Amino acid sequence: MQRCGAKTRTGEPCKTWAMKNGRCRMHGGMSPGAPRGPRNGNYRHGFYTNEAIAERRQMSAFIRDMREALDGTSHEV
Repeated sequence: MQRCGAKTRTGEPCKTWAMKNGRCRMHGGMSPGAPRGPRNGNYRHGFYTNEAIAERRQMSAFIRDMREALDGTSHEV
């Protein structure tokens, strides 16, 4: 087994045993990274999905077209 070897705060190489990725648990050996899927804070769902954004844009364009069509007609109250 090899040692971690990462630079510590004192500037010396770390002396603890390395894991499979070459670093110890304190220098990145045990951290698996960000969670996947909905547990991740950057997960897109609901209001911010591409489908929902496209649907809102389509609805806005439809409303805009209807307003332009109504503005061309006479307004009798």
